[in-house]
Amino acid sequence: MELSLAWRLFKRELQQGQLLLIILAITLAVLSVSGLARVSERLQVAITGQASQFIAADRIIDSPVKIDAAILTKAEDLGLKHVTNMQFNSMVYSGDKFQLVTVRAVETGYPLKGDIELTSGKTKALPQAGEIWFETRLGGLLGYPKSIELGNSEFVLSNEISRLPDAGFNPFASSPVVLMRMEDVAKTGVIQPGSRVTYLYQFAGDEASLTAFEQSVKPLLNSTQRWVDVQSGDSPIAGAVKRAERFLLLASLMGIALACAAIGIAAQRYCQRHYDVVAMLKTFGASAKQIRLLFGTHLLLVTLMGIVLGIIGGVLLDFGISYLLPPEIAAYSPPLTRPLLLGVSTGLISAFMFSAYPLMRLLAIPPLRVLQRQLEGLQLGMWLHLLLSLGAMALLGYLYSQSWALTLTVVAAVLLLGVLLSVLGFVMIRLGHCVGMKTTNPLQLALAGLRRRARQNAVQLVGFSAALVLLLTILALRQDLLNEWQKQLPENAPNYFLVNIAPDDAKPLNDFMTSKGIVATDIYPVIRGRLTQINGEALISNEQSEAGEKGRVGISRELNLTWRNTLPANNELLEGHFNQAADEVSVESGVADRLGIAIGDKLTYVIDNQELTVKVASIRAVHWETLQPNFFMIFTEEALAPFAYTSMASFYLNDQTTNSQATNDQLTNGQALSADGTPKDAVILALIQQFPTISIIDVGAMVGQLRQIIEQVSLSLTLVLALVLLASALVLIAQTEAGMATRQRELAVLRTFGASGWLLRSATGLEFALLGGIAGVLAVIVAEFALYLLKTQVFELNVYMHWPWWGIAPVSGALIVALLGVWRCRQLLSQSCSELLKAGS
Repeated sequence: MELSLAWRLFKRELQQGQLLLIILAITLAVLSVSGLARVSERLQVAITGQASQFIAADRIIDSPVKIDAAILTKAEDLGLKHVTNMQFNSMVYSGDKFQLVTVRAVETGYPLKGDIELTSGKTKALPQAGEIWFETRLGGLLGYPKSIELGNSEFVLSNEISRLPDAGFNPFASSPVVLMRMEDVAKTGVIQPGSRVTYLYQFAGDEASLTAFEQSVKPLLNSTQRWVDVQSGDSPIAGAVKRAERFLLLASLMGIALACAAIGIAAQRYCQRHYDVVAMLKTFGASAKQIRLLFGTHLLLVTLMGIVLGIIGGVLLDFGISYLLPPEIAAYSPPLTRPLLLGVSTGLISAFMFSAYPLMRLLAIPPLRVLQRQLEGLQLGMWLHLLLSLGAMALLGYLYSQSWALTLTVVAAVLLLGVLLSVLGFVMIRLGHCVGMKTTNPLQLALAGLRRRARQNAVQLVGFSAALVLLLTILALRQDLLNEWQKQLPENAPNYFLVNIAPDDAKPLNDFMTSKGIVATDIYPVIRGRLTQINGEALISNEQSEAGEKGRVGISRELNLTWRNTLPANNELLEGHFNQAADEVSVESGVADRLGIAIGDKLTYVIDNQELTVKVASIRAVHWETLQPNFFMIFTEEALAPFAYTSMASFYLNDQTTNSQATNDQLTNGQALSADGTPKDAVILALIQQFPTISIIDVGAMVGQLRQIIEQVSLSLTLVLALVLLASALVLIAQTEAGMATRQRELAVLRTFGASGWLLRSATGLEFALLGGIAGVLAVIVAEFALYLLKTQVFELNVYMHWPWWGIAPVSGALIVALLGVWRCRQLLSQSCSELLKAGS
């Protein structure tokens, strides 16, 4: 009986449109979350997939010895592709010339991701048996012979390599690379017991299989073996991918917060409209159980309808967006399961948690309300509503992001917005006492309405302000991330590195660069040394620690040390002062955190079998994503003066057009020229021939690939911003629905007392404009607070005030909300007094 009545009432209210607002809010919540989650996951997978080309695979095991065959069997059982590569150093000979090289021996199937870039174009083929592919600089060093000797065998030099997909970025790896087949290694006789060899086991497959493989295999690796993926390897894209993924997570979290606010407002509006209905039902003898069943059924049906519509909308949104994406991104299609489950969970949790407080107040309405309409029954504390709302938001946020930093930042921003709205609402209520229907002018009427509906306006400001906070935060972060990446990869970023520069070659090299019109970066001295003690405490290796020896675990390898008198451009001073005294050193912040190093600590190094003790003067943050020489430790020149060193530098040479100093007419058949008109390849060849001991590393291909990844990340951020704009617009439209009934009665009264249509339209527009302006000011305050937390705790970006917002946000908020308000009220404003009275009866 009760269910039948609930169904009939539900259909009637649905036909009358009374349930439209709450259905729209839940639909928006599910659509925003499932749609954003789906698009975000697609973009995350695509970005990671594109970035995985930097390591030529999805995952790598780097080991100095062969790994257990059971690990490879496990990979095959999970359906993963895998190849085994070897890397070692050896000498190659051609006539009376010889050169140390890095040999890459690869199996068929390499590379699993990306392509080998030859001077003749891209390929997935490998050298034939008896052939070697070589880097361009090796040809210049040996005079481009037809063949070379490696160990006991002779190999034909058949192709020039521009870049291997997993070449990485290590300017200290100065040996030219040669590529050969794995089967040819044995006949060289180079690999003997005790030889230093690195085995690279590369794997590729779907994310689920990779995760299962990682969980089963990673714990089995020892301290000499490394598990490498896009974010843990030495790829320069790692930082960009991490920040992009955090941004996409944040955008979805903001979508959850926005949707939850919409549901809470819609639920409150729905319950307020039914206060009189509950009072009538109780007057006619309905029991509390029957009323609970009635409205509980309504809430369940509304929730299910909103979830179904939201899921459909989210899937359609994903399909629509996928057509706008570039093919290389649209090709990635992660499973639908998680976005759908997240959408359903969001609908259920937010609908019930955000509706609990208004529903409890609705069920507590006394029968006497039929006589005294001001009665609202049980006055529960707002703390309960706040607790339920924040709890739901935090639960949904953490379920989605698995990040407490992101979740708590969103919750903190919501709390601050709530405090500001509470203060504003209290002030407006105090100012609103004894305010009547003043109709002297539109502004006075708008102010009177604003103060008179203080409580209702405070609720409306929740939606308006939340939407603006979301837009400002996402817009600012997107721009800051793009600016950061642009700084790291400017148009003239160095694409050639010079390594092993002898002190005697520094001046001739500088003269050569000047003659060719090439501007090189600073020269960095490079000295190898090992950190052995911190404050007199000897450091131990990971192996010694695992064996039970006591001591502080240090860095189990030699470091590249340098000296400078000024802070490098891509470094940021966090603590202390940069090197001023001869016995001072500056330490990178990551190493300082890992080793527990603080300002004033004394560090002891062993360099060329000599001990050097210095004091920590500063801690630096280093942007490792930049294609620049970076160092963990920077000394003063006086400290490292007793030790022999070589140097490194970098320069930019345009690959497609002339340098900035060159003119367009210097191009000959598409060949890039140096500033003096010399073709680029001729410049590099002349450099190799004049300075045979200097190693030249071409990173131009890597810079181009990195820029391509950044462009895809930028597109991803733009698409997510567009989705957030759409969600915010829907919330603003839904929010203007609140208070339409009260506004209709007021317009009828004002019409009765002779107010003109112009006066009412102007007053309504001004009232909504004032609401939008206030929302804009609140949004700027909360957005600045949220951005401070996000930049310092999550994204590691520079913090600064967005002063233009203080003018732009209030004006934009006023215009947007005024237009939406007048558009929504246009039908009421065009009706006559009798029509308004009939509609409100």
